[in-house]
Amino acid sequence: MLSYRHAFHAGNHADVLKHCLLVAILRHMNKKAKPWWYVDSHAGAGIYDLHSEYARKLGEFETGIGRLWQRNDLPELLADYLDQVRKLNANGNLRLYPGSPWLARQLMRRDDQLRLFELHSTDAEMLRHTFAEYSHRIKVAALDGLDGLKAVLPPQPRRGIVLIDPSYELKEDYRRVPKAMKDALGRFATGTYVIWYPQLQRDEARQFPDRLKHLPVDAWLDVALTIRGPSPDGLGMHGSGLFIINPPWQLAAQLTTLMPYLVDLLGQDAGAGYRLEQRG
Repeated sequence: MLSYRHAFHAGNHADVLKHCLLVAILRHMNKKAKPWWYVDSHAGAGIYDLHSEYARKLGEFETGIGRLWQRNDLPELLADYLDQVRKLNANGNLRLYPGSPWLARQLMRRDDQLRLFELHSTDAEMLRHTFAEYSHRIKVAALDGLDGLKAVLPPQPRRGIVLIDPSYELKEDYRRVPKAMKDALGRFATGTYVIWYPQLQRDEARQFPDRLKHLPVDAWLDVALTIRGPSPDGLGMHGSGLFIINPPWQLAAQLTTLMPYLVDLLGQDAGAGYRLEQRG
């Protein structure tokens, strides 16, 4: 959606969950020497200034990455993720927040490659500028990534992680994502797919995880973090989740420690909690 800018939400509770698990999955990919591709369907701007007017307008980072910043008792997965954020803030003050592409860039090796899609022209240009020196390995396309997947799947090394991360501001996204996933799995069945989704009171949002569980895959992991009970007016996002296809085998076990910690740290009322389900 052309009006959507992730800068308003950078570093919020959803980013903490999504980016913590993204770092963990990339670490897993790096355990083998064979190169991988990282494909991002809605890559955003790459890096976000938390002192900007956009970020300050809602201040969502304050109840997300802000609550982790001074902690020294984090579980391993969170500690690794926080170390990546701290690399952008060498003076110790939290100002810059890395988007998914920046985290993938930090963990990519010499032969790994990134394919980034971003429909918003301003953010796409920011991506190109941020990664200009890596243009031989990082390709940016100003396209909707759900349409662009066909051009990059399967990746040449037959190893890859695909992040599906639309805003879901359009109801059609709840139909388009499963459809795009069916096509992607037909092209690249062995890839690891990470599908982010919001927790909202809209029917299509509540039904979405179950729709993903009917995709033709043998192994999946569904993890969701709820930070508060749904609001009485039915508005706003009260949590988010990740549906991971072909997840690393040890990830679910690590999440049994991580998720209770996140509930305690990021939860805002008695409605906070988490869900962790898997198959395969």
